[in-house]
Amino acid sequence: MANIKDLKAKIKSTKGTLKITSAMKLVSAAKLAKAQQAITSSRPYAEELEATIKTISALVENYTHEYLEEKENNHEALLVISSNKGLCGGYNANLGKEVGKYLAETEKDVKVYFIGKKVRELIEKEVNFGKNYTFEKADPTFLELEEVGRELAGLFKTGEVGSVKVAYNKFNSAISFTPTVKQLLPMTLDLEEKKVLEEKFPFDFKYEPTPSEILDTLIPEAYSTTLYTCLLDGIAAEHGSRMAAMDNAVTNCKEMIRTQTLKMNKLRQAAITTELIEVVSGAESLNG
Repeated sequence: MANIKDLKAKIKSTKGTLKITSAMKLVSAAKLAKAQQAITSSRPYAEELEATIKTISALVENYTHEYLEEKENNHEALLVISSNKGLCGGYNANLGKEVGKYLAETEKDVKVYFIGKKVRELIEKEVNFGKNYTFEKADPTFLELEEVGRELAGLFKTGEVGSVKVAYNKFNSAISFTPTVKQLLPMTLDLEEKKVLEEKFPFDFKYEPTPSEILDTLIPEAYSTTLYTCLLDGIAAEHGSRMAAMDNAVTNCKEMIRTQTLKMNKLRQAAITTELIEVVSGAESLNG
């Protein structure tokens, strides 16, 4: 059974942990506000850009682009975006499970590339490892990620792989994210989507410059923007998950301090009661 001295040491240690977790919660909350603003600003642009490309490509005839070509190739490149730090709840573990599930179900020969080390440390021995991307700062800039995208697109254009996908945690809210595997290349438009767009726009647009020139510019831009939006999703989800994890840690620390303090007070009270009984008993024996 723990004595008063042990309980005091445990309470002191827990109070130190409480200070750390409280500070980490505040830092994550500040970073989350910035990351949430970034993803809520970027996502509508990326979605509208994708919708524009789909509309034009559905209405324009005899147009081809190397990012739209479906290849008869069983090889695939999968980019996994995770964090470099832990203490963020199930952020990395859930993404690792989703990647493992996808790799188990797919019939393609997948080579896995990584941004962030945590999921890589979980699964790199079980997968066909491609490359680990590192950057000067914790979060890569758009230009740095564009270079990564260009390298993966190069594998697709040369026919080394038949598709490029990205695995990341999609940000839903401060306490919710969804592990997602999304296709980047080829940027295909299925027949059903094309039919819907043709029915929605039963007329042709006037283009300036030509539709081909517009699509030649927008398609690479959409590819890079979609990849960067996935990164922003992952960053926001990481900070939200860490903030929630630290909030739970703060609550647990406070509860532990309360219960240990109560236990210590009970032991102290019992010790005082025992001493009083001994004093009274001693006095009575002297009087007796």
